[in-house]
Amino acid sequence: MRITTRARYALRASLALAKLGSAGDMVSISALSEAEGISSVFLEQIFLKLRKAGIVRSVRGPGGGFCFSQPLDQLTVKDILEATGEILNGGNCDKSRDDCDRIGTCLSHPVWQGASAAVMEYLESITVASLLKKKARTRKKQSHAR
Repeated sequence: MRITTRARYALRASLALAKLGSAGDMVSISALSEAEGISSVFLEQIFLKLRKAGIVRSVRGPGGGFCFSQPLDQLTVKDILEATGEILNGGNCDKSRDDCDRIGTCLSHPVWQGASAAVMEYLESITVASLLKKKARTRKKQSHAR
């Protein structure tokens, strides 16, 4: 499976937005850039795509920035990755199109098709809220172990 840098950064920046804007506050691109060490120019491109997909909304001017436009317990990793416009493909098979002349005889095609479906199902099962909760539980365990 190939996940592009744009898709990975979109997920990282979305999680940073969820942490920094936990009270529904607007978070600036510069704050996200600093928090994640990602170019602000690259983040602007990513957040434009996220906004067009309806995942975030933005406000211009002083005190402006980005916030989520939907509840975090409904926003999945798959939603974020797909919003970047990157195609998630579970295997190297380039014969998934209907115009493939081997589609009916290829014995390996179902393997790649099944792997892709399993990955998509997994990514769809993870919400931004669940990732934040998981991180909070890990922090609690670490602080109790000290």
